[in-house]
Amino acid sequence: MTNKADSLFGLDEDAQKDMLDRLREHSFALTEPSRTTDQDAPEPHGLGQHTALRRRAVTSVPEYFGSIAALPEYKQMCVQRLIAEKVGIMEPFFICHESIAKGKTRIQGQDFLNFATYDYLGLNGHPEVIAVAEQTMHEFGTSAGASRLVAGERPQHAALEKALAAMYGVADAVVFVSGHATNVSTLSTLLGARDAVYHDALAHNSLILGAVLSGAARYSYPHNDCEALERLLRQTREKHERVIIATEGLFSMDGSIAKLPELIALKQEYTCFLMIDEAHSLGTLGANGYGVSEHFGVDPTDVDIWMGTLSKTLCSCGGFIAGCSELVELLKYRAPGFVYSVGMSPPLAAASTKALEIMLREPERTSRLQALSAFFLHEAKSRGLNTGHAQGYAIIPIIVGSSLVAGYLAAALFQRKINVLPIIYPVVEEGMARLRFFLSSEHTEADILTALDALTEELPRAVEKFQ
Repeated sequence: MTNKADSLFGLDEDAQKDMLDRLREHSFALTEPSRTTDQDAPEPHGLGQHTALRRRAVTSVPEYFGSIAALPEYKQMCVQRLIAEKVGIMEPFFICHESIAKGKTRIQGQDFLNFATYDYLGLNGHPEVIAVAEQTMHEFGTSAGASRLVAGERPQHAALEKALAAMYGVADAVVFVSGHATNVSTLSTLLGARDAVYHDALAHNSLILGAVLSGAARYSYPHNDCEALERLLRQTREKHERVIIATEGLFSMDGSIAKLPELIALKQEYTCFLMIDEAHSLGTLGANGYGVSEHFGVDPTDVDIWMGTLSKTLCSCGGFIAGCSELVELLKYRAPGFVYSVGMSPPLAAASTKALEIMLREPERTSRLQALSAFFLHEAKSRGLNTGHAQGYAIIPIIVGSSLVAGYLAAALFQRKINVLPIIYPVVEEGMARLRFFLSSEHTEADILTALDALTEELPRAVEKFQ
């Protein structure tokens, strides 16, 4: 039997023609438009003698190069939307939630189970977090007002950085207004054309983009394959000056854990810096939620660059780098995402500091999350579901292969008041589309069974529909 996905995501020839005709109705044609010269174009009314100055000097450039609607990336989005509409799949993105992002949510006036939230420890909306944010807002407003380098420094920034550094047992930390920008700015500040980044093949986009923008050479090694990484280092390390090995602590798409002890050994042997992105491992790994270093029982100072985000466990927004004092000082004066950006909003900084305090004093939140995650993984596997590399910590994908199947399943579960998002190409490689379940300490085993039972019922229907 021919897989429909082999024929433009499952559409027959008539359906493809109809879709492309409809695309042409509201966008530039998929074929190249005709070209005109300045001599052919009518003179705009009222421009008079200045018209010649406004005309394009290069007449051979097609007009569609000046249109956003003609960009190939935009056309691809339009095609994907029309495909989804054709096969009856709702678009699951940008759905408005009407409540706090927790284990349950409210959408269009109805209550949903929510497996699309970063609220790992249930701290979003915690009374103490809200109280400190409100108090700070009254005292300092909602904005830092300027870049911290010039006039935006506030007490809340230093308090948060001190708390983060203390938790990691390192000298200092610095917070940025964006987690993505934290990785991009850090790598592009520390490295140049003579240097190199070695990153896990499944590393987050921000790590890869930071490596690209740094101008350094970039090497990708197979996921969690430290033997392959060592072969790369042995073959290429001496070609470069400074080298950073960059990876995630808990992988955001797969729920697998970096092999930290092996990475530390490699970075020491080959004179590299080691950068660990703890966006999803802070609060979820280790007995107290300290992250991947606590999970493996290693000295956190053996890692040169700790990166994390404030939007997951610490329930506000932004990112941070923790490490030696020289690293932090350099980033504060040279990292573009810090120097040329407004300082973090004081209420958000205060909220993250309080969330960190609660996490440290209530380790039972992490214990509960870990128990629920292990329960989810066991139940999913017992139903024959493909959980990929997941190790049972906060993030568990259910891999279904086809992007259409993933989209259909998300829509079907949404109709059953279960909110879980599909992850499709190009975010993951072709054939590895999935539903990604984020777990929270606020979920219950009953919530998990409800979701998995519904998924098990809907999956055969989705597969049959698109075979």
